[in-house]
Amino acid sequence: MHGVLLGDNFFTPIVNGVAYVISLINVPVQNLGLSLIIFAALFRLLFWSLNTAQFKTMLGMQKIGPKLKQLQTQFKGDPQRLQQEQMKLYKEAGVNPMAGCLPLLIQMPVLFSVYWAVRNNAAAYSLTHFLWIGSPLSERFPQWLAVNLAAPDLVLLVIYIISMYVSMRYTSMPSTDPQQAQTQKIMAIMSPMMIAWFGFKAKWPSALILYWIALNAFTMAQTLYLLRRYHQPLSALDSEHAIVDNAPAQTAPASANAAKPSSNGAQSRRARKRNKR
Repeated sequence: MHGVLLGDNFFTPIVNGVAYVISLINVPVQNLGLSLIIFAALFRLLFWSLNTAQFKTMLGMQKIGPKLKQLQTQFKGDPQRLQQEQMKLYKEAGVNPMAGCLPLLIQMPVLFSVYWAVRNNAAAYSLTHFLWIGSPLSERFPQWLAVNLAAPDLVLLVIYIISMYVSMRYTSMPSTDPQQAQTQKIMAIMSPMMIAWFGFKAKWPSALILYWIALNAFTMAQTLYLLRRYHQPLSALDSEHAIVDNAPAQTAPASANAAKPSSNGAQSRRARKRNKR
């Protein structure tokens, strides 16, 4: 597998670098499908700290979400004052909204480069078989299964769509805004459907779909780990606040109950006096 040349453009060095790394992985592995999976794992490990920082930024934005909504309502007719108050809130909370977009912008060139690295090395991928791809079963159902990693595979596309839905639906940061939460549910359905349409029409190579499935699986694993480590459910936070807020109210009945034995004691003394008489 050799480097690719796209001409003189911004992505050329990145595409050639990605193709070279995949070729190095493939030397001991001797299977481009498995090499793509390993490359996806290395990609997630390389950007682990950057994605962790992005997650923490999203978590911080979620925590100040109610305050942001309150500011938007309070300064609805004063955009300049609203912007000032928002920047002040960001500074106090130690949150930078742009930090949530930066990791994605840095990783996008690599993601695009994998696409071109696969497409421009179709000859190498056409000689590679993986799992059912290239098996006798694929030769019997070529309209559904790929005969090699350079051909489209409908089963792999369906698996990727399912993984994409699960990732968006169950590993996304929970929203405190009901309207935004509903939007997330809709996008979890619409986005996979759009990907399915484009993938089917463009006849994406099965090697590319295989890489995206692996990358999506590793991304979900990292997200679930970060959710367990850093994310505290809002219900738990609300219950803690409720305990603190209700603490004074809970002491009042205790003091009232403490006064009851004294009144009962007075009644018993009066009863004893009546009995003596």
